[in-house]
Amino acid sequence: MSTALARHWPEYAMEAAELGLFMASAGFFGVLLYHPASPTAHAVADPFLRRVVMALAMGLTAIALIYSPWGQRSGAHFNPAVTLTFFRLGKVAGWDAVFYAMAQIGGGLSGILAVAALTGARVAHPAVSYVATVPGAWGVGVAFAAEVLISFGLMAVVLTVSNTARLARFTGLCAGALVATWIILEAPLSGMSMNPARSFASALPANLWTAFWIYLAAPPLGMLLAAELHVRLGRLPVLCAKLDHEGGRRCIFRCGYAS
Repeated sequence: MSTALARHWPEYAMEAAELGLFMASAGFFGVLLYHPASPTAHAVADPFLRRVVMALAMGLTAIALIYSPWGQRSGAHFNPAVTLTFFRLGKVAGWDAVFYAMAQIGGGLSGILAVAALTGARVAHPAVSYVATVPGAWGVGVAFAAEVLISFGLMAVVLTVSNTARLARFTGLCAGALVATWIILEAPLSGMSMNPARSFASALPANLWTAFWIYLAAPPLGMLLAAELHVRLGRLPVLCAKLDHEGGRRCIFRCGYAS
């Protein structure tokens, strides 16, 4: 444990910062697009159009983080379900997985609290509610199934694209595009999480725990199912736990690129 912490703390800090920035972006755009006093909320009154704008903002945020120097070094998981899946695939050491998850949880919470400090009560307004993820009108069962499905889809694409030589550099673009697509299409069903740390970061300050178990269980389940299918189909070998391996930055994973 101490050896992992001493050697890899910069990557842990980067993971915390990445999800912190993602949550700060989500909170900022949530206030901008949904708070009743926001001029943008009145200018973009159509709920579907608002969701499209939010989707573009968050998809671009994800892409920027994945291809950033920090993302290229830490692997740009910023999601315990992603880290757990790569641990299952033998690419992340046990203590690294533990510290990654802790960093992601702390970083996500710090990001949304920073928005709260900057915007005052705006991010806490019921129309924004710390951009919390809760089941939609179709209920808990549909929300759970939807979270499993979108998490499965994201990891299936990441594993396929990142391990195909001619496509690997597009992994971040594909992941960001899926984040945006899921917000547009799936957010009405579950709020579109795919990330236990992301949902916790909103739920804690909002004190909104409606069916919170969905956001703890469904994303890991969906991603682990995608990994299991990838392995059982004998498809492309998993080379690394990084979403973008360009840039020649340090890699702390059990990396196939080094062999």
